[in-house]
Amino acid sequence: TECVSGCVCPEGLFDNGRGGCVEQKDCPCIHNNQWYSSGEKIKVDCNTCTCQKGMWSCTDHVCYGTCMIYGSGHYITFDGKFYDFDGNCEYVATQDFCGDKKSSGSFSIITENVPCGTTGVTCSKAIKMFLGVKLKLENKEFKEIQRDVGDDVLYWNRTVGLYLVIETSNDVMLIWDKKTMVFVKLGPHYKGKVCGLCGNFDDKSNNDFTTRSGLQVTSALKFGNSWKQSPTCPDVTEEIKPCDLKPHRKSWAEKECSIIQSEVFKICHSKVDPMPFYEACVHDACSCDSGGDCECFCSAVAAYAQECTKAEACVFWRTPDICPIFCDYYN
Repeated sequence: TECVSGCVCPEGLFDNGRGGCVEQKDCPCIHNNQWYSSGEKIKVDCNTCTCQKGMWSCTDHVCYGTCMIYGSGHYITFDGKFYDFDGNCEYVATQDFCGDKKSSGSFSIITENVPCGTTGVTCSKAIKMFLGVKLKLENKEFKEIQRDVGDDVLYWNRTVGLYLVIETSNDVMLIWDKKTMVFVKLGPHYKGKVCGLCGNFDDKSNNDFTTRSGLQVTSALKFGNSWKQSPTCPDVTEEIKPCDLKPHRKSWAEKECSIIQSEVFKICHSKVDPMPFYEACVHDACSCDSGGDCECFCSAVAAYAQECTKAEACVFWRTPDICPIFCDYYN
């Protein structure tokens, strides 16, 4: 008798996947190739899952969505699609001016991408938020540019550690590291009602590449180009591979970024796949060839650490030699 595939146990007992036999109530569960004993709990987004008789039993809270833009053109959509796009223009990151409601939306977030090295890759230099009030985040600070008469959307800003956080009364949150990393969090009532580079937030990643005209495409380039704000900006026509253009930097980049795949992050590997973050780190470390080498590397590792924290795998990876933060200064 089995609760997982493996050898056959005596009648009334079940294989526990670890070479032993247990009663049905003690059957373990598996998540991301890691075994969990009966009664153990894990966090999946905003829900808690409990292992019961070899099956996961999860709460069904509707969760906030998070989109991340960081480094040299890396995007993780609300639905978890990871892709790269190196456009040199202003682009719609996310908005609810979509489909039949293009004239009745409530917010829009624009990312201004500029070259951040000599290889052609681009980074987010500034963020604009349109909420009736117009905000701009640039040069480590934010300012209110314009306020429409009769606007009823309120916003609050605060600093949390390294991040500037802006929250709005219509359930939009923006978290910015004052460099090249930005998180957009949306309330669950926006599900399926947004569009832009962050996707449509409908819990399906296979349709995230929906263009401004509503077409589903497979190319990140076609998708990204469709969301540029100005038609005068040139389209991106090819994927940039900075390590091919700067091969002398590749071995250094791979060595530095190997921390993501090392024992330091071992607790996180089964919760968040390190490979796309490692590849993004190498990409960024190769491309930052006009100063800021360490900043690009540190931002890339911090992006993985942030996803680990979301998955409740807190990793203390910074040291006096690796991306130190001088706490006295920030305090």
